Amino acid sequence: MSKAAMKRRDLLKAGLGLGAGVAAFGGNTFMPGVLNRAAQAAALDAAARGKILVVLELSGGNDGLNTVVPWGDDAYYRARPNIAIPENQVRKIDDHFGFNPGMAGFERLYKDGKMAIVHGCGYDNPSYSHFTSMAYWHTAAPNSGEDYGWVGRLADTVAPDAPANYIVNIAGSQSLAVRSERHVPIVFDDPARYQREAFAEEREALDRRPDVGEVENPSRRFLMDIARSATDSSAQVRQAWSNYNSPVDYGINPLDLPKVVSLIDAGMPTRLYYVSYRNNAFDTHVFQNALHQRLLTYTADAVAAFQQDLERIGRADDVVMMIFSEFGRRVPENVSLGTDHGAANTMFVVGSQVKGGHYGDIPSLTELNAEDNLAYTTDFRKVYQTMIENWLGHGQSAQLLGRDFGSFDLFA
Repeated sequence: MSKAAMKRRDLLKAGLGLGAGVAAFGGNTFMPGVLNRAAQAAALDAAARGKILVVLELSGGNDGLNTVVPWGDDAYYRARPNIAIPENQVRKIDDHFGFNPGMAGFERLYKDGKMAIVHGCGYDNPSYSHFTSMAYWHTAAPNSGEDYGWVGRLADTVAPDAPANYIVNIAGSQSLAVRSERHVPIVFDDPARYQREAFAEEREALDRRPDVGEVENPSRRFLMDIARSATDSSAQVRQAWSNYNSPVDYGINPLDLPKVVSLIDAGMPTRLYYVSYRNNAFDTHVFQNALHQRLLTYTADAVAAFQQDLERIGRADDVVMMIFSEFGRRVPENVSLGTDHGAANTMFVVGSQVKGGHYGDIPSLTELNAEDNLAYTTDFRKVYQTMIENWLGHGQSAQLLGRDFGSFDLFA
């Protein structure tokens, strides 16, 4: 059996309360030499359910043009005479594009065929407000309203009766993206301190979970289920983090990604992880270049290390990461040697099962909208649909996203 399967078995024996869902959703399936067709189909279905999606949000509106640099287009240098990345500093990946000089990790992933770059991602009537645009991306409902996040709705639709801990959001507070009608996302920041807050005198009472039988009152049943889930999940998360010991160097800012690996390695039944580069970090209006390069270096180092860590634990084939920001920046530089809020942007998909390369039509740097922004060429929900259907193997995208946006052939 694989290392991951052994770890899941050990957890079950240890009584950590992951339940039957661990076996049902396992990413590695042991198959006898001969299986009949029905058994093969069941095994393939189990393998599909074992796939994991990690979403990384770059908050603040990352400047896509100084991230994936169109060094082969003179219009880029005309629009940005002071902040454009010089050609001799670009980490070139072809005769038109290259990465920011700080992005050695992304360059390595791309050249290894483990990164897809999706160009021109956006939506109609773009908002230039951080909060509004991020809400649109979180709900996959631009210029409209939606009570639940797209990740939460995904969990509700494809796994309404999944075991607890199906969604993990590593953050200081819960993201709208994971808000769900049927699931209670695990939300924590420091895994070592993830537990219910209480006075010492209250601890024994809170930790006790008496068997009270069938609870008819729905409100009381809901509160008891939440309390039970919080107690179980906090113990599992703390144990997973305590057991995690990796030689992989994530760089200066690991972006919470080692915490994700620790839970995957521990056999948590989580299939949807949500993390972010926090605090509006990419809002680079003033003296952009030095700060932006540092942010991109931290991001590229952490993402490349995450992929390496997954390979170390034998789970790289089970995990894909999708990276986005709520909007790009304007094409021309501003007078403060920075960039202002824009529209269309690049997205990234990373993983060992990704077919690397460029996807989506490349926006024109000269045919801009009235606000000097790139006109979007790819509805960002097409990337979401690609993750839902082509990676996770679920066909309810139209129901989740409002209509069929199509998908990219991104995966091996």
